[in-house]
Amino acid sequence: MSQSVKINDKSYPIDVEGDMPLLWFLRDKLELTGTKYGCGMGVCGACTVHIDGQATRSCVMPVSAVAGKTITTIEGLSENGDHPLQKAWLANKVPQCGYCQAGQIMNAASFLATNKTPSSDDIDNAMQGNICRCGTYQRIKQAVSDAAEEMYKEA
Repeated sequence: MSQSVKINDKSYPIDVEGDMPLLWFLRDKLELTGTKYGCGMGVCGACTVHIDGQATRSCVMPVSAVAGKTITTIEGLSENGDHPLQKAWLANKVPQCGYCQAGQIMNAASFLATNKTPSSDDIDNAMQGNICRCGTYQRIKQAVSDAAEEMYKEA
């Protein structure tokens, strides 16, 4: 029986070697290239995706470990790129080179799913594992805060 994985609400067979990193399955097999390769050791955060809602480094996750799970990549975060985090990223002029942005946004989305009113320290702690070579950390922090306000404002 072949294994499959659900990625961005679509089911895909796992028809590669089981030890292939999820990152390469996404990028090379499925051509979902928004998830980036950074360090290959799970420390920079560029490859962050959601596995069953949890931010996870895809470069160190073997594809065999995600069989039967639900994965969301940056392409699946919102259909039109209009997630509150994506909008806050642009409003706060976060992107410079842009390389880390998908991982940053995916990490922030997972964090905000569990913390609707993050403090400044909460954001610092949640985002500390995602590296931005351009150093836009203050803008990232403000964007996360702004997105939380937008996502959870009173109706």
